[in-house]
Amino acid sequence: MKPTVLIVDDEAGVRSALSGVLRDEGYQVDAVESGEACLERTARAAYDVIVLDIWLPGIDGLITLERLRQRHVDVPIVMISGHGNIESAVRAIKVGAFDFIEKPLSLEKTVLVVGNALRQRRLEAENRVLRAHVDRRFTMVGDSYVMRQLREQVAMAAPTNGRVLIYGENGTGKELVARSVHALSRRRAGPFVEVNCAAIPEELIESELFGHMRGAFTGATADRRGKFELADGGTLFLDEIGDMSLKTQAKVLRALQEQVVEPVGGATSVRVDVRVLAATNKELPAEIRLGRFREDLYFRLNVIPIFVPPLRDRPDDILLLADHFMAELAREYGRRPKKLDSGAAAGLGSYRWPGNVRELRNVIERLLIMVQGDTITLADLSFLEGTAAAPGEMPRGAALPLHQARDQFERGYILEALAAQHGNISRTAEALGVERSNLYRKMRAFGIAPSRRAEGEEELV
Repeated sequence: MKPTVLIVDDEAGVRSALSGVLRDEGYQVDAVESGEACLERTARAAYDVIVLDIWLPGIDGLITLERLRQRHVDVPIVMISGHGNIESAVRAIKVGAFDFIEKPLSLEKTVLVVGNALRQRRLEAENRVLRAHVDRRFTMVGDSYVMRQLREQVAMAAPTNGRVLIYGENGTGKELVARSVHALSRRRAGPFVEVNCAAIPEELIESELFGHMRGAFTGATADRRGKFELADGGTLFLDEIGDMSLKTQAKVLRALQEQVVEPVGGATSVRVDVRVLAATNKELPAEIRLGRFREDLYFRLNVIPIFVPPLRDRPDDILLLADHFMAELAREYGRRPKKLDSGAAAGLGSYRWPGNVRELRNVIERLLIMVQGDTITLADLSFLEGTAAAPGEMPRGAALPLHQARDQFERGYILEALAAQHGNISRTAEALGVERSNLYRKMRAFGIAPSRRAEGEEELV
C-alpha cells in the first residue's frame, strides 16, 4: 500500500508541482487549498504525512496545526512558508511540527524531508508495537489475595522517589516487580538499568557500578561509564544485593547518601540522579548479625519493603500463569497454544513449585515444544515429582527445621484466612480466634502487608 500525503497550500502551482514530484516518488497524494479543508479532510481520512503552508486564507497554518494536535491527529506535519522567519519556525516546532521548509521550495529537499517524516512515523509505530510486547512480558499475572496486595504496594511505592527493597525466593518475579515500579514511576521515560550483583566477579563489580578510567587496571583500555551513571535520570536495579562484598557495600552507601560516584582510577567525582531498587533472596537481618551485610546500607535500602510471595502461597494463580505463559510462548514460537485437560490442571495445582514462577514458565515451554497434539494430560507431567499429591501436602523427604515448617504453615494459613475474608483484618482475627493486634504482629513478622481496605479499618489500639 502506497504511503499517503496531504498537501495544504493556497497556491495552485505549488500544489501541482509537489503532487507531481511526490507521485513520481511513489506516494499517493491529495491536495487542498485551506486550513478548513485540511481539517475536514483529516476528519474523513488518515494520512502518513501532511505538508502544510503557514500563510493560508481563513485560518492560517499554525492555527490549523494546533487544531490537528488538539484533535489528536497523530501524523508528522511538515510546515512550509514563503515568509519564513525564526519565530514562526520555533512556534511550529513547539506545537509539534516535524520540520520547517522555506519557499521557494526545493523539490529535492521537500521529497527528502517527507521521506524522513515517513520513516519517523514508521519508527514510532514499531516502537509502540515493541513497547506493547514488552508490557505483555512484564505483566504481573494473578488475581489471588496476595497478588492484589502486591499490586497495591507497587502502585503506592512507584510514584514516590523512595528506595525499595524487594525480597522473596528465587524465581518469584522480583525483577518483574522492580520493572513495574519503574514503569509506574515519574522516571519511566528514563533508563532502567539492571545489575546482578551475584553474577559479576568481585574484582569487576566496582568498575561495573561506578565505571573506570583508561589504565585503571589491566584490560582497561578505554574510559567506561558505570551503571550508576548510565541510570542517571532513571532507575538502577541492584539484584541479589545480599551477595555484594562489604567493600563494595561501603561505596554503594556513599553513592546513595551523596548521589555521587567516583570511577575506578579517576580523580574526579560524577554527580548522578538515580532511584535505587534492590532485591534479595536472603534474610538481610540475619546477614547483618553474621557480619556479612552493613546495617547502615540495609536501612538506606529498606525504605519501602515489598515481599514477593512464593508460588505455593498463590495456588489460585497457577492456571492463570500457565495460560499466560502458553499464549506468550506460542506467539514466540509461532505455534498454536496447547490446552491443559483437567488432570494436567490438577497436577500443576498440586505441585509445590520450588523454582516458583520461573520454573512454571520453563515447564510450560517444555510442554509446548515436546507434547504432541493439542492437549496436555497428567501423564505429560510425569517429570514433575509429586504432581499427584494433595495441594497442601508436604513432599516426601522434606527436611525443613521444625520452626521453619511451623512458620511456613502458619503464614499460608493466615493468607488463606485473609483471602476468605477479602482482606478484612477484624473478621480474619475473629475467624482465627486471635486478638486483632496479635494478628497484625504475625502479619508483620511474615511479611504480609494489609490491603488498602484493611488499612481503612478502625485504628489499632
